[in-house]
Amino acid sequence: MIRNILTLGGWTLVSRGAGLFRELMMAAYLGAGPVADAFNVAFSLPNMFRRFFAEGAFNQAFVPLYAKKLQAGEDAEEFAQNAFAGMTGFLIVFSVLGTLAMPWLVWAMAAGFVGDARFDLAVDFGRITFCYIGFISLFALLSGILNAHGRFAESGFVPVLMNVVFIAAILLAAQMGWDMGLTLAWTVPLTGVAQLGWTLYAARQMGFRPRLMWPRMTPDFRHLLVIMGPALLAGGVVQINLLVSRQVASGTEGAISWLVYADRLYQLPLGVVAIAVGTVLLPELSRRLRAGDAEGGREAFNRGTEFALFLTLPAAVALVVLAYPITQVLYQRGAFGAEDTAATALALAIYGAGLPAFVLHKVLQPLYYAREDTKRPFRYAVWSMVANAGLAFGLMPLVGFSAAAWATTIAGWTMVLQLWCGAKGMGPEAAFDARFKARLWRIVLAALGMGAVLYAATYGLSQALTSPGLRYAALGGLVALGIVSYFVLGFVLRAYRLSELKGLRRG
Repeated sequence: MIRNILTLGGWTLVSRGAGLFRELMMAAYLGAGPVADAFNVAFSLPNMFRRFFAEGAFNQAFVPLYAKKLQAGEDAEEFAQNAFAGMTGFLIVFSVLGTLAMPWLVWAMAAGFVGDARFDLAVDFGRITFCYIGFISLFALLSGILNAHGRFAESGFVPVLMNVVFIAAILLAAQMGWDMGLTLAWTVPLTGVAQLGWTLYAARQMGFRPRLMWPRMTPDFRHLLVIMGPALLAGGVVQINLLVSRQVASGTEGAISWLVYADRLYQLPLGVVAIAVGTVLLPELSRRLRAGDAEGGREAFNRGTEFALFLTLPAAVALVVLAYPITQVLYQRGAFGAEDTAATALALAIYGAGLPAFVLHKVLQPLYYAREDTKRPFRYAVWSMVANAGLAFGLMPLVGFSAAAWATTIAGWTMVLQLWCGAKGMGPEAAFDARFKARLWRIVLAALGMGAVLYAATYGLSQALTSPGLRYAALGGLVALGIVSYFVLGFVLRAYRLSELKGLRRG
């Protein structure tokens, strides 16, 4: 399981690195001005609905059912064919309706745009980008099928492909003198075609060839829809949180872009660790439960959680301690000024404090979805939504745009607390074992010790971090110092064993 996590996490690391480079180029060419704000809102619309429908409700319901059919030797392919047909039909209708309703969608996402140039730009960009939801949602479904068969590398590569296409488009637009905003908007559906095409090829190589057919209301498909219902509502709650953040930020020019640039940085460890662990853990737990292997399920859950926190806690501490130098070195150039750096760094530090919660959310959810329990995560998500909305609008007059980041972080911890408490009655496979309990406090101490080392080192390198010729080397030195100090402290405190790391390297 850990090898699968490393495979998917490795590809995600490459993807997020390429995505960061894409954001750096966008920041240099667009800064945090009206075109950047408009594009970020337009691009977030299909991504929001994709997380809502495909990666959220549909896959969380589909993957456990599909994995259990594979385990039982039932006709899993026919079930997948019918699900693919149903998803395709729905997406065609939804894409058309969303494109026609674009002014209302932009208003719902960023009412603060009304009355200035950002609104019309966002509507125009949104009409171009919205069809992306169809391509990326079908990619998510095919990825679920590949993952259930233990094929993680194929789907893990696809986000890399998207970022490569974006980078090429930005470079071409700069060379040819094209309008950068329109170029980015038209690149979105182009990346969708590339992503879906690659995944279809990978699925065909595995033996799954989607057929053109009318979806049938079979008992299995009906059961899928029943399970999807609460998951769909839970996904809707998560997206309402996103809408609240965008609405709070839309009243301040540049704020949406500041949040997006900060989001890209904390999404790097989140995607590499949390999404990889959650994606691998869901089919693993589903198979274990189907086989009645409670001890194996407990081992998978504990080792997955331990591995996730071992990599996440130091990343969270580093993002808080190094938020300003990271933002300054990576982003501050061209149209991205000192004010943008300060605002983005503030948001990054706040998100960093919530990073462990966002990771634990992804790790704890499979405990519920593997049992086809989608109702309780929905109830927990509702309370999280209430906390997010209350904090975002309540804190806005006091702390400005950063209220959106504070609300996201606190709501994330609220969600984790509920998932943790709700899992206590699930059985032995959802309980933390002695090894996890013994190592958790050691991991925490090693991460805090690393943070103290980095805090002191930033003063010694303060001049180098602002020098054009030295700043990249200085930031790289801080990163290397953080890695070395964390692993040394972890070894001294026995947060890990060298034999375990060697075993992962051999795997």
